[in-house]
Amino acid sequence: MPDEERGISYREMACIAEELLEKTHEDETLLAREFTALPDTLRRDLLVSDFFNAYQVFYYYFKQTPGELEKERLILQPASALVQGVMINERELLEIIFRIEDDQPVMSVSDGDRVLVNFRGIDAYERALRFIDEAL
Repeated sequence: MPDEERGISYREMACIAEELLEKTHEDETLLAREFTALPDTLRRDLLVSDFFNAYQVFYYYFKQTPGELEKERLILQPASALVQGVMINERELLEIIFRIEDDQPVMSVSDGDRVLVNFRGIDAYERALRFIDEAL
């Protein structure tokens, strides 16, 4: 299979990720800019890889820093966990789960058993928080 059909190798992705982290000194603002400059396919692959953490991906999509507890939860999870979803906030019996679906960020509000609502877009996190505040 030709290289262009296979996509980029794991080793090449590792090298690119390392270069990005070194170049940006792991600064989330600079890293988000670098992600934007990458070819779409490479960016999509890196944003759900083990080379970055979920916080770096959160910042890329939302251009904001969540609360300290949420940030720590995201830092502790690899970006690859976003395919299934990472719980980043909980209030009462409701949870906010950050995930990547069809190469787009999604904030889901769940009661622990089922997803009540999904939010998409740059303000998805604020809308999820507002939904919980209004529900309580």
